[in-house]
Amino acid sequence: MKDKKLAVIVKESGLESTKAKVILEKFQDYFEIASEWEKKAKTIVITNENQLTDMKMARVGRLFLMKKRTAIESTRIELKEQVIREGKAIDGIANVLKALIVPVEEYLDKQEHFVEIKAKEKEEQLRLETEKKEEEDRIAKEKAEEVERERIRLENIRLKEEAETREKKMQEEREKAEKERKKQEEALRKQKEDAEKKRKEAEAKAKAEQIRLKEEADLKQKKIEEEAKKKQKELEEKSRLEQEKIKAEARFKQEKANQEAKIKLGKEREEREKVEAELQAKKDAEEEAKKQEQEKVEAQKKASDNEKLIDFANELSSFTLPEVKSLSAKQALSRVDAFLKECVKILNKEAQNGKILL
Repeated sequence: MKDKKLAVIVKESGLESTKAKVILEKFQDYFEIASEWEKKAKTIVITNENQLTDMKMARVGRLFLMKKRTAIESTRIELKEQVIREGKAIDGIANVLKALIVPVEEYLDKQEHFVEIKAKEKEEQLRLETEKKEEEDRIAKEKAEEVERERIRLENIRLKEEAETREKKMQEEREKAEKERKKQEEALRKQKEDAEKKRKEAEAKAKAEQIRLKEEADLKQKKIEEEAKKKQKELEEKSRLEQEKIKAEARFKQEKANQEAKIKLGKEREEREKVEAELQAKKDAEEEAKKQEQEKVEAQKKASDNEKLIDFANELSSFTLPEVKSLSAKQALSRVDAFLKECVKILNKEAQNGKILL
């Protein structure tokens, strides 16, 4: 199987048949040895330290394969050296030919791509100028930064010296202030002692004054209470008299209001009786009119048909038409008026002739 694999590799390489045959002959035996030892190696399985024979066999196989691998490498180098020499010869011939062709090809390429080459040259020149300007700007910036750093360094030195001078001056002022503070504290201590002494004296004096004032206040309070009781009694008496006066006025007002209410009720009663009399008179008149109407109806029922016709004609004659504004309404009422007059005329005529209209 592996012999066939080697033949396939050589065949697919595209080598000339003579060279392919040489390579197969050189490496054929190694395939057989590798296949044989692949099977032998799988039979050697070490599971504990007592398998010394197997370990020795593994060493023998390893050294044998190492020797074969070295031989394969030597064969490879030998065959490759020949190929390299052939390749060098081919490369040498090709280089000579290329040395003749390439300059002409490059010249023609430049002529063909003249515009693109000029554009690239301009781009390159512009790039170089841009890089040069950027480099000059960078150098100028670094120089300016260096100058600024130097200025800052000198400024820091100056500020440090000024700070040290101020610190020294402040230290002297602090020492002076500390001395002044101690002096003031001593003066303040003495002031506190004097103040405490004066406070105690003032407290004693104030206490005596408080006792005196309290006694005076007690006397004044007693006098005020007596006067207040007197005034309270007077106020109570005055309030009692005021209450009696208010009650008397209230009674008078109540009596007066009762009298006025009685008069008002009398007037309302008279008005009510008057209204009731008017209502009764109106009711009596309506009943009388109703009675007369009933009598008239009864009389009409008893009257002859001719009299009924005459009465109806009189009623139609006395009928009053409404007043209207529009012309069409006036025309309509005019026609109705003419119709009513015609009806009255017919009724009177029929009544005189003694005919009965159905």
